Amino acid sequence: MAKKVRAVVTLQIPAGAATPAPPVGTALGPHGINIMDFVKGYNEATKNLTGQIIPAKITIFEDRSFTFVTKTPPASDMLRRAAGIPKGSAKNLQTMVGSVTRAQIREIAQTKLPDLNTNDIDDAIRSIEGSARSMGIEIK
Repeated sequence: MAKKVRAVVTLQIPAGAATPAPPVGTALGPHGINIMDFVKGYNEATKNLTGQIIPAKITIFEDRSFTFVTKTPPASDMLRRAAGIPKGSAKNLQTMVGSVTRAQIREIAQTKLPDLNTNDIDDAIRSIEGSARSMGIEIK
C-alpha cells in the first residue's frame, strides 16, 4: 500500500553545503521530519557539484518519512556562471551586464532539458535565450 503524502517542499540549496539552519530547518521543521537525515543525504548526493545551486523536491509522507529528488541547477544560475557576472541586470532591456555564445546557450539547454516541459532542443534553446534576455545577458 502506498504511503499518504503529507507535503511536497522544493528548496534551492548550494550543493554539498546544506545545514539544518534556515532555509532548510524552517522549511522542513514544521513537517516533523529528521532534518539531519535530509542534510546528510542531500550533501552526499550533491558533493560533486559544489558551488552550484541544486534544487531538491522533497516528498514528506504522513509517517514523517521522506524522499527527495535533485533537479538541474536553475537556468539563471547557469547563465550567470557562463557570462561570468555576479547577478543579472536590474534594467534588463537597457543595461546589458554580460554576454554568452550560442554554443553556451545550447549546452545549458541540453543540461536543463530533463527538467523543462519540452523534449525539443530548439524549444529549450528559445526558453534559455528568453531567460538570458530577461537577465540583461547578450547572446552572441
